[in-house]
Amino acid sequence: MPATIYTVIGAGNGGKAMAAHLALMGFDVTLYNRTTDHIEAIRKRGGIELESSEGGPRGFGRLTLVTSDIKAALERAQVVMVIVPSSAHADVARACAAHLRDGQIVLLHPGRTCGAIEVTQVLRASGCRADVTVAETETFLYASRSDGPAQARIFRIKDAVPLAALPSSRTGDVLEAISVAFPQYIDGVNVLQTSLNNMGAIFHPALTLLNAGRIESTGGDFQFYMEGVTPSVARVLEVLDRERVTVAAALGIRSRNAQEWLALAYNATGETLHDAIHNQSGYAGIKAPATLHHRYIFEEVPMSLVPIAALGQRYGVAVSGIDSIIRLACIVHRTDYWRKGRTLERLGIAELSVGELTRFVETGEWE
Repeated sequence: MPATIYTVIGAGNGGKAMAAHLALMGFDVTLYNRTTDHIEAIRKRGGIELESSEGGPRGFGRLTLVTSDIKAALERAQVVMVIVPSSAHADVARACAAHLRDGQIVLLHPGRTCGAIEVTQVLRASGCRADVTVAETETFLYASRSDGPAQARIFRIKDAVPLAALPSSRTGDVLEAISVAFPQYIDGVNVLQTSLNNMGAIFHPALTLLNAGRIESTGGDFQFYMEGVTPSVARVLEVLDRERVTVAAALGIRSRNAQEWLALAYNATGETLHDAIHNQSGYAGIKAPATLHHRYIFEEVPMSLVPIAALGQRYGVAVSGIDSIIRLACIVHRTDYWRKGRTLERLGIAELSVGELTRFVETGEWE
């Protein structure tokens, strides 16, 4: 049996899929979820039934432990896979702080924008002194859904997903630790690069908001990407994507555009972004959110778009398109996502120059 011991935090669509897949590969896996009721069926069965499309992994993944006790969940773990909405990253960090130990890896799937920076700051503020490596992925490895209380389904596994640690000098250690299970992960350079290659920020909120009427009238009964991404919607996504790439350039980062990302992650290409999305077979069959009260807005806007826009404003990049999506989300949800989001002040990097910020993500220091 492979030696690495994993704990998966979060028993949603992604957490169940990853826990089951790891278990099917023969790893020692603990599944943690804060709410006991949500994992009771998994605990009683002793694992998760996994189904896959396109000949992917399938079978019953037997878990070592299923628990709502965070101390027990972290006790034996070598690698902690955090698969919760990024709006919960800070809460997870606070819960873990007293129980982490030297040498453990805490990996955010994904970090969204500046997730590793936020978790590092929260751990420090919560009194964690353990020498823990915090890392983040650029996007989630799977396109997956929950099929039931103890069932999960993987539609597609991405071909390559960049990953970076904070500081970036530890990225190689993280890649080595998970390489047996997940050779798909590659060096993402640093957490600024993984943060600003956050394609969920571009695809999810705008696509949801621009299909708001259809989502509310049908309860999401249509194919989110194949039907929701029309030529006009794709043009809006292209504008948002250009702004993101320009923010990255202001930080000295050569960010992939959306079409390049689709080619890397899914080997999906096309003359336009609309064509490339429709050529991605893994998107086929994925339904739209059933409601506008969905993580594609309440997570992605404050945790993905707000920090991208804040970085743009701090370093002199016009982000009017991204700001318009943030404003629409605030109106639809009757809330202030700027106040709730990952602002630079909250991340502790508001006063840093580009050089100081780069030094921080590479070395963990800026002085």
